[in-house]
Amino acid sequence: MRGRMVDVVLALAGLAVGVLMFATGQYQARFGVWWLVPPLVVCCGAVLLRRTAPVASVLVGTAALTADVIVGPSLATPLVYTQVLYDACVHGRQSLARALLACSVAGSVITAVVALVVFRDVRALGLAVLLALVTVVPVLTGTHVRHHREQAFVARQLVRLTELDRTNAVAAERARMARELHDVIANHLSAVAIHATAALSTDLGPDRTREALRVIRENSVSGLAEMRQLVGFLRDPAGGSAAEDVTAGLADLEDLAGRARRSGLAVAVSVRGEPAALPTSVDLAAYRIVQESLTNALKHGSGGPVSVSVAYLPSTVDITVASPSAAPAGKPDGRPDADTDAAGAGAGVIGMRERAELLGGSLSAGPHAGGWLVSARLPRTVNA
Repeated sequence: MRGRMVDVVLALAGLAVGVLMFATGQYQARFGVWWLVPPLVVCCGAVLLRRTAPVASVLVGTAALTADVIVGPSLATPLVYTQVLYDACVHGRQSLARALLACSVAGSVITAVVALVVFRDVRALGLAVLLALVTVVPVLTGTHVRHHREQAFVARQLVRLTELDRTNAVAAERARMARELHDVIANHLSAVAIHATAALSTDLGPDRTREALRVIRENSVSGLAEMRQLVGFLRDPAGGSAAEDVTAGLADLEDLAGRARRSGLAVAVSVRGEPAALPTSVDLAAYRIVQESLTNALKHGSGGPVSVSVAYLPSTVDITVASPSAAPAGKPDGRPDADTDAAGAGAGVIGMRERAELLGGSLSAGPHAGGWLVSARLPRTVNA
């Protein structure tokens, strides 16, 4: 609506200035000065079409200019016509701007040649110069303005895309940090919470109390060490040693299973195929998936044996962790369930699935054969 009002104001302003020039006796028309008004009115009407129909605006304006030359000519109508050409180049298609530039240059050159041949006077070139001022200059100006507007639009789009990329990068980094912090700390804190609850809830006796405290201390120290390594890596991600310290892999699977056994979980590990070097991201994801699966088995399982299977296939690494289902009331070995707050709210399964999918793999977790089964398939190669 605002653009339409601008068009109307431009058209009325051009008409008012032209009529004022005619009224002051600035021009002498062949058939009377007021015969110059209709071409001016038509040309001002062409201004109203500058946004919606640029081609029609040029055609109507050209017809009005031709009529003005026949009955006049005047200065008012050519001035309004320059606005018509300028707007056609700004608001119309690029092909229209190119066509107008070609026609205006050709018309100016032809006019100059004809003037020299017919009048044989250099002063006749003034007519060609005047035509160039009326046609070539507004076309070049409009094309230049349009080019800069398009560049400004592209620049704004690039700024928006850059900001969107930055926002997505921050969100992805926060999600990655959340997964890493959950997987690094949850395993140790779950063991601490379970054994602390057991020590506070029942009379375990001196030996079992000492064993519970040993497990609590071991997991606390390990969790603190991994947290320090992770914080160090976050502070200096370019530091090679920090990255190596914080990055675990399937080579540490036996150590992971050993910590789970010391926490009271019976774990059996089997490996099929020839172990091979994996990309760091795949190796870490595989380790974290097993770690989180063991943590869930420790928190929710019935205390029965947990089997961990790793299969090195030609193009993938398949990981399977099978654990018994949770007991309705406590665990058979006397260890009560951890508090609901310590047990979590399913973030572990979400994190495992995200790890697999980010690498182009897949993960499923759910009830199976009376227990709980986590099955993951990760690619052995990752596209850069």
